Amino acid sequence: MREVAFIKQNKEKWLEFEQISSNKEKKSPDDIANLHIKIMNDLVYAQTYYPKSKVTVYLNKLAKSSFNNVYHTKRQEPHVVLNFFFKTVPLLAYKHRKYIYISFIVFFICFFIGLLSTFNDETFARQILGNSYVTQTLENIESGDAMAIYKSGSNWGTFIGIYDNNQRVGLNMFLSGIFLGIGTGFYIAYNAIMVAVFQAFFYQYNSFFDSLKGIWIHGTYEIFGMIIEAAAGYIIGASILFPGTLKRFQSFKIGVREAFYIFISTIPFTIIAAFLEGYITRYSNTMPVIACFAIILFCLSTISYYYLILPYKVAKKHALR
Repeated sequence: MREVAFIKQNKEKWLEFEQISSNKEKKSPDDIANLHIKIMNDLVYAQTYYPKSKVTVYLNKLAKSSFNNVYHTKRQEPHVVLNFFFKTVPLLAYKHRKYIYISFIVFFICFFIGLLSTFNDETFARQILGNSYVTQTLENIESGDAMAIYKSGSNWGTFIGIYDNNQRVGLNMFLSGIFLGIGTGFYIAYNAIMVAVFQAFFYQYNSFFDSLKGIWIHGTYEIFGMIIEAAAGYIIGASILFPGTLKRFQSFKIGVREAFYIFISTIPFTIIAAFLEGYITRYSNTMPVIACFAIILFCLSTISYYYLILPYKVAKKHALR
């Protein structure tokens, strides 16, 4: 489409939002949000086909204004928490879906590297997991309770300790995005390798099934959430490296804000994962197998739906293409 035709086709929509921004016309929060999405679509189109045009600069300013209008309005809406988790975050997850996919790809590549390294180097598990953990786990396997290490300490103490550790790991992944995403990549690679070593180690000592029941009761939310936290870090890195037509600092501010919203959305999953590890995992050896895998399947389906399916549904509802 020629630039003149593009402007002619969309100028009424842009003028409408200018009227809203200047408080000359009142619209409902949903109408404002829909306009914001349409303006973002126009901006992406303009950046692609008219990168050096004045219309792209104009749409950048309009998009910033529309973003402020949307989130200022949303703070005044009832059910602001529900709107945040079931509208704002899914729309941002859709917008930044490629970084979520990249995070999954990096994780699984490093996971398979960890598997290969463990199967080909007898000392690798001790290097990654530590001598004391490996020695203790081998003793537990010999005594017939491979998951005994998860039974030490009180329920409450384990819950708090695990949550604190997992949240710090997630925060490090998120904040490391300021180092152009390299720090985030390091954290996700190390944790992916560690998860792989866990599984390979238990497989080598004929306790793979026990490890599946135990580790993934809490690990499903924990690991999936960690991948999303890494994606948030990549968003920050990308906002610095690829500012588009925005000034780099402006792009960085937007990237940090949107990545932070996505990071915040992982906190409930991190809390639930810590609760499961503190209160449920320790009983995996005595629980019915079907109960263990029902919990794992429920966790996997809910978090997958939230980050991989719901964003498409919300985007479609709001006519985002």
